[in-house]
Amino acid sequence: MTEPLFLAPVFHEKIWGGRKLETEFGYQIPDGKIGELWAISAHPNGPSTIENGPLAGKTLTEAWADDQDYFGHQKSKVFPLLTKILDANASLSVQVHPDDAYAAAHEAPGELGKTECWYVISAEPGSYLIYGHHAKTREELADMIHSGDWDHLLRKVPVKTGDFVYVPSGTIHALNKGIMVLETQQSSDTTYRLYDYDRTDAQGNKRELHLQQSIDTTTVPSVDPKLDIQTEQKDDATITTYVQAPISPFFSVERIELNGKLHQTPKAPYTLVSVLKGNGEFTADGKSFPIKKGTHFLIPNQIKAWEFSGDMEIITSEPGEEA
Repeated sequence: MTEPLFLAPVFHEKIWGGRKLETEFGYQIPDGKIGELWAISAHPNGPSTIENGPLAGKTLTEAWADDQDYFGHQKSKVFPLLTKILDANASLSVQVHPDDAYAAAHEAPGELGKTECWYVISAEPGSYLIYGHHAKTREELADMIHSGDWDHLLRKVPVKTGDFVYVPSGTIHALNKGIMVLETQQSSDTTYRLYDYDRTDAQGNKRELHLQQSIDTTTVPSVDPKLDIQTEQKDDATITTYVQAPISPFFSVERIELNGKLHQTPKAPYTLVSVLKGNGEFTADGKSFPIKKGTHFLIPNQIKAWEFSGDMEIITSEPGEEA
């Protein structure tokens, strides 16, 4: 019997981070401003370690290279997805991410582009995102960036707990203060900053900006994706499908609101799971595993049916055809 792969999180200190990963989720986090928890990752800047079963002690990166039975023998040279929790105790820089082609041409070998999405775990009253822009042409975009005309360039969008936001590569965006999200994204750590509020670090240094890359990669004019969010009842669960192909070629994302039991079978070679509320069990092949708020794991290819039981809120994701 093949077990799910439970994964140890990796924490990253950020200038905009806080302590909610400890106070809200109970993680034992390092000292400092911890902005990101990389929950399911095979990226070289923070690979997860498998905690159980025959692969215990291996990183997800090593498992992807050595143990493809767990993933259905995929073509991609790198594990294509990355799941994070972000705690924005202060506003993130205004930024944009490249697509696969631009990343392949300008970044380190193997680095993917970065389409991502957010499920809003919590948002303080009055919270908003930077999402999109008002420039009509790339020339106008460049002029507004170089002149620092942020008030006219950037769109502000209100956001609340429970919202879902899809952020394709080429979208100018930023999380702002008071927001915590679960982020599902391509496995990339490439960010082009175009504005960072003129902040400085402890040594008085400003973080690097990437104005030309931002101008090159931003979609002009700004286009909001049209999502087809669907909700269904199955067993004792409400399942909301936020994004899937063809809108999102890289991943699908679902939320499961469970009070009881839910039986499922795979729709992709493997499934990523994050428990955001409550506790319960994951059962496959007659063996049960306790899961609770803050648990992250991967359901491998060998598991062909499973059951969630308990009172939980869960986010699942699966690789798309272009992952």
